[in-house]
Amino acid sequence: MQTTLRTFKRNRQAVLNAATSKYSNGCVKGTNRRIKQIARTAYGSRNFSNLTTRIMLKAKNVVLKENTLSITA
Repeated sequence: MQTTLRTFKRNRQAVLNAATSKYSNGCVKGTNRRIKQIARTAYGSRNFSNLTTRIMLKAKNVVLKENTLSITA
């Protein structure tokens, strides 16, 4: 319990900022988690291009058309 209290005291300003701010980095953390999961699944894959293609296809704004990637806005 003492360790938790010391941590909150040390990071007081960061905790207050997180509680009062309307902004969050949750989307970025979620995207990084998805990319790491794809990389774990593809462990041992020989082709880095296939890995990057899989990552792009999992993104919401990327479409695969006739062996080319197109990014939509």
